[in-house]
Amino acid sequence: MTSTEHPSTRLHIGGVWRDGTGDRWHEVLDPASGQPIARLPLATAGDLDQALASASAGFDAWRQVPPVERCRVMRIAAEKLRERADAIAALICREQGKRLSEAKLETVSAAEVVEWFAEEGRRSYGRVVPARGSNTVQLVVKEPVGPVAAFTPWNFPINQAVRKIAPALAAGCSIVVKGPEEAPSGVAALVQAFLDAGVPGHVINLVYGDPPSVSRRLIEHPAIRKVSFTGSTVVGKQLAALAGANMKRVTMELGGHAPAIVTDDADLALAVKLLAVQKFWNAGQACISPSRILVQRAVYGEFVSKFVAVARGYKVGSGFDKETRMGPLANPRRLAAMEHFVNDALRCGARLETGGERVGQTGYFFAPTVLSNLDQMARLWNEEPFGPIAAIAPYDSLDEAIVEANRLPYGLAAYVFTRSQIAAHRLGHALQAGMIAINNINLGLPEMPFGGVRDSGYGSEGGSEALEAYFNTKFIGHVVH
Repeated sequence: MTSTEHPSTRLHIGGVWRDGTGDRWHEVLDPASGQPIARLPLATAGDLDQALASASAGFDAWRQVPPVERCRVMRIAAEKLRERADAIAALICREQGKRLSEAKLETVSAAEVVEWFAEEGRRSYGRVVPARGSNTVQLVVKEPVGPVAAFTPWNFPINQAVRKIAPALAAGCSIVVKGPEEAPSGVAALVQAFLDAGVPGHVINLVYGDPPSVSRRLIEHPAIRKVSFTGSTVVGKQLAALAGANMKRVTMELGGHAPAIVTDDADLALAVKLLAVQKFWNAGQACISPSRILVQRAVYGEFVSKFVAVARGYKVGSGFDKETRMGPLANPRRLAAMEHFVNDALRCGARLETGGERVGQTGYFFAPTVLSNLDQMARLWNEEPFGPIAAIAPYDSLDEAIVEANRLPYGLAAYVFTRSQIAAHRLGHALQAGMIAINNINLGLPEMPFGGVRDSGYGSEGGSEALEAYFNTKFIGHVVH
């Protein structure tokens, strides 16, 4: 694939793919080479207003479509995603850098998310409440909340967008999606699959642009009734405040700094294998990536040795190379951030076990890195690295591990590896996180809640809880004369 073969993405407004009405563009880079591969039009205020008007018209029409028909259309979209998975995966790999196999799995998993919400939308039941009088009927019904504004990140271009688009459509809402400028083609392909399946063009609108300007324009507009954002805690707090000032319902899936607790009776081979997969998946650029690995002192040395051996075995390279185990970071900002995290940790007394440096001078490759004996003052132990750095420290008692795991304000994901049912039960209830995986890393299944607590946000982007956020609950009390 040459740079001239990569397609340029456009805005989708009112059923038409088109450029913006202004003269602002974003240059999309290939993270494996650092070279430009496409130009992306950025929306003007006028483009955003047209998208909002389109979403308003789309909502009026789509809300009238019976749930069983919405389900049928969405299931067709899921099949189209599967049919196009190879082509879509290539787009994601080229723009975002992850391995081709990871990009394909993201696309196929998105199809499953669409199917699950399609079926769940058919079961959004109300209820009949027994009345206090014989001539009264009391109903509780679910109605779609209205047009949605969704903001999606670059690290999982399809995975994060589909968790907003699918429940919105299943509930009968229209949507304006602000896609990621650095990896725009995946979400565009997702939107096209829905359009080809029969979703009316006005129902799904896709824009790109200056994040602060776009978010303010969309969130403040009276047509928007629901906001869904995935991104950093800092930006999430700003958007939540803006939404609150305009009385908009909000789902926030924000940053994490996930602890992983390994007890001295754990299956170390399993813990090492799964935590390494979860740590270096997508080059560590995942909000649920295990960032602070706490290992009980009796097995600490053995765990570190085994984990380092696995990290050293990872081949870093282009996501299109079948032998690659980890692709590049998505942009030069992440590369600089990794260098700063490592240097700061070393100044604080950490031990560099492997990695810690850029790989080559072309593209944004960084070696899988393991740092041990982390000091609590190190930035890496307090801030989400969002990259391929595993920070490991020992602990003595379970009480100590719980205190450390809960010390930071984040609460998205946590991992536990133990053979003790007592420890598993205790940690499952004591850790302050929205999702806890014990002896596994299976988070993010479409039927399960996906979201955090505290500074990691609120609301869910998975399970029936996700769909609830796109409904208004209405009571109808009817006295029969």
